[in-house]
Amino acid sequence: MAASQTMTKHHCTASDLSQRGAIPLPVLATAHHPTGTIRKSKSGKRRAVVLATVQALILAHVVLWLLSRKYGWWGGRTTTPIEPSESMEFVKHGVVNAGLIFFVLALLSTLIFGRWFCGWGCHVVMLQDLCSWMMKKMGVRPKPFRSRLLIYVPLVLALYMFVWPVFYRLAIAPWIQPDLVWPGFSVQWTTTEFWKTFPYSWLIVVPFLGICGFAAVYFLGSKGFCTYGCPYGGFFAPLDEFAVGRIRVTDACEQCGHCTAVCTSNVRVHEEVREYGMVVDPGCMKCLDCVSVCPNDALYFGFGKPAQLKGPAKTKPPKRKYDLTWPEEITLSVVFLWVFLSVRGVYGLVPMLMAAGIAGVITYLAWKLWRLVRTPSVRFHQFQLKYNGSLRRPGWLFGASVALLLVLTAHSGAVSAAFNLAQYHGRRVTMPPEITFSGAAVRMPEEMTAHADKALRLYRVASTIGEGGIGLAPFWQSELDMRMAKLLSAKLEFAQAESLLRRALRRDGRREVYCAGLAWVLRAQLRLPEALAYYAQVLTDELTYTSMLDDYLLLCRQEGLLDEAIEVCRRRLELDPGNLHTMRRLSLLLLDTGQIDEGADLVRRTIDLDPDNPTDHSTLALAFAQQGDYQRAYEAMTRALELAPDDIRMNREMAGLLQALGRSDEAQAYLDRARQLQLLDPHTAPGHRH
Repeated sequence: MAASQTMTKHHCTASDLSQRGAIPLPVLATAHHPTGTIRKSKSGKRRAVVLATVQALILAHVVLWLLSRKYGWWGGRTTTPIEPSESMEFVKHGVVNAGLIFFVLALLSTLIFGRWFCGWGCHVVMLQDLCSWMMKKMGVRPKPFRSRLLIYVPLVLALYMFVWPVFYRLAIAPWIQPDLVWPGFSVQWTTTEFWKTFPYSWLIVVPFLGICGFAAVYFLGSKGFCTYGCPYGGFFAPLDEFAVGRIRVTDACEQCGHCTAVCTSNVRVHEEVREYGMVVDPGCMKCLDCVSVCPNDALYFGFGKPAQLKGPAKTKPPKRKYDLTWPEEITLSVVFLWVFLSVRGVYGLVPMLMAAGIAGVITYLAWKLWRLVRTPSVRFHQFQLKYNGSLRRPGWLFGASVALLLVLTAHSGAVSAAFNLAQYHGRRVTMPPEITFSGAAVRMPEEMTAHADKALRLYRVASTIGEGGIGLAPFWQSELDMRMAKLLSAKLEFAQAESLLRRALRRDGRREVYCAGLAWVLRAQLRLPEALAYYAQVLTDELTYTSMLDDYLLLCRQEGLLDEAIEVCRRRLELDPGNLHTMRRLSLLLLDTGQIDEGADLVRRTIDLDPDNPTDHSTLALAFAQQGDYQRAYEAMTRALELAPDDIRMNREMAGLLQALGRSDEAQAYLDRARQLQLLDPHTAPGHRH
């Protein structure tokens, strides 16, 4: 290290810094690089290839699912999303899926290799790196925003996503929601609804990329979203403290600072390796750029003691520098929370991660606006906003833009508040639909009616301006209309509900939720022939309406109109011969009406298209039983139970088949199994076929 005291200090040029992603840091010449020029990182290209490959695999998975749906491959099924957020299905519903296994392996590997997944496996990091690279090509150098308190946002989000559901179910629900029982554990490796758990539509994908990519990088730094918005990093960072794999240093280090200059995670690498012999900052994503650019090859990735056992600093601990004073930290934490709650879920569009990104960006802009008001001179990237107390033209434009953005955020908060309060009152309207739409004039209690009135007023406030509300975007208007129609129906104001639904249909065109709601309203007004005709018309035209088909078939069963139901299903299959849902419903109708051979043939077709559907095998067992072939029925039901061993209805049906075969002891075992399953989940009624 003594050699470093005799070296001449050099400064990188501005263009050199912008090209290399450096931070404003003096770098020293060395024996290998007497000019102090930082060599290019070879690791960056390797990491770009790895991240691009990860993205290609994700896209291939999506394409494979789309093709399987279109052509019926594997019954339209694919592997459940290999995505950490899928672990929420486990903490909420006990579902073990591919995403859970992936996330667990990523967490366990962090204890060995440190926080490597963020740097080498995350597609959002790839997006940020791409945005940062593009900005540098344009001469824009992202500067990190440093906060003491906001750094804990990812951990708070992680606890909310993965710990709060379990805590609520075990510690709170028994007191306020006793009917919320643990559903038990189940395994789901494949799915036909790959996109179901993703909140994104194409309308939100581009803004999401813009916020969590360009905006987060531009305002918060090269890893801005990782630092202030990523819940998975909220787990990876603390686990990194215990990792044995770290960036370490040899005696060849001359403290040139090249490593720190290229670190896009804002780690003071040269200081940490000097004081501790390794990088201890949990923000280190093991990108290995620092290792690659070290002129003396003094840095390396190796195994040894973790950061938790780093011991005292050799001279003095590296001092962290922050952009905010403590009063600003507290105030801006409140601002972050306010923005997050205002924009999350607004208009049914903004998912949680995007809301975190928006909150981080707006919080930074609010801080800059505050500094613009309070500080004599303020600079924002290459723009001088204020100088010696004089506000310049960019400052006026910046201040007006941020003020408008804050007003829009407050407006979004008002819309979100109206919607959430409406939901609160709406949940207290507990009139069962079977009573509301039965045609009997059963009025709600006064207290429930008051809640319905408040919910209706608030839903109207949350509606778009053209619909009498204050909302600026129409994306959730269909949901609001349906909620209002249900509340109006609960108040027995069916004419108004019908008018609302017909207006929504004229505005938005046919949607299943509107059509199904209108059919129910017609039934509630005892206009049964009109309702049946409407069902038949819509279901023949709209072959993807599955819930509405089930409503219609149930109504036909109640009214003894099975022939009419069969005719509608036949017309749907003529138009879409591969429609599994319609095939299944038609097969049951045929079996119920004694057309056993045709029904059994149709069930075999569904099994050919989707061989792992347990309901299809149990339906085939029913067909064999109706033909008197109990042995083949037993074989089909055995396969059904292999696929769904915890299905109560199937266990009872197997008991009935075994009774018919004279195997009473075995039948009793299945009945006992069904009773045990019923005790484990008392809210699960025996299954019904529709």
